[in-house]
Amino acid sequence: MSRSAVVLVWLFAARPAAGQAPYRVTWRDAASVGAAGALALIPVALNLPHGPPPCAPCDPASVPSIDRTALHNASAGAATASTVVLGGVVGAAAFASLHGLDPAQTRGNAAVFLNSLAWTQATTEWLKVIVHRSRPVLYTADAAAAASQLDNRKSFPSGHASLAFAAATAYLVMARREQLPHRTRNTILLYAGAAAVAALRVTGGKHFPTDVAGGAVLGSSIGWLTASVHATAP
Repeated sequence: MSRSAVVLVWLFAARPAAGQAPYRVTWRDAASVGAAGALALIPVALNLPHGPPPCAPCDPASVPSIDRTALHNASAGAATASTVVLGGVVGAAAFASLHGLDPAQTRGNAAVFLNSLAWTQATTEWLKVIVHRSRPVLYTADAAAAASQLDNRKSFPSGHASLAFAAATAYLVMARREQLPHRTRNTILLYAGAAAVAALRVTGGKHFPTDVAGGAVLGSSIGWLTASVHATAP
């Protein structure tokens, strides 16, 4: 059996222990979501990062070859569609994680889901400030006009991609643990939607391919970690 087949079997066929208890919900969950939300707002409140972009326009030749396709993309429709699809992915993941469950399961899954999204957003915002990467527009003829916009200095990682993959991964872990109905179909659709979000961000000229790849890895990691930590919490 190939490695990819083994991974698929593990993702979709593995079974949790019988009589699996719902995730526990405590005051720490509310505190965690609140702390993550506050951390995510700090860069916005302080207008971080400070200072002008390192270049405007920047030299397209300095962009890694894997990212150069983004320099020729600037579809406003694709950028708008990425936000719409992101809302659909997050909404669908939430619905699939909560629908038809008993109250204890609903509360537990909601706590996991909200923590996944909140910490993904907080981590993404601070990485954007630390990395301080210019968006594709600053490598084009429109750079002079775009240089004054703070958001154009926060390209890595893609927040859209990180949130979409966090939602899909949190759902996957919960669905496997609790044997939620239609989990295989839902997981495939959610990851397809998350991949579409990532592709639309590049097509819309908002991110480089490595930005959305970084966001996908970040969101998937936090989604998995949050759900896994909750499963073992006392």
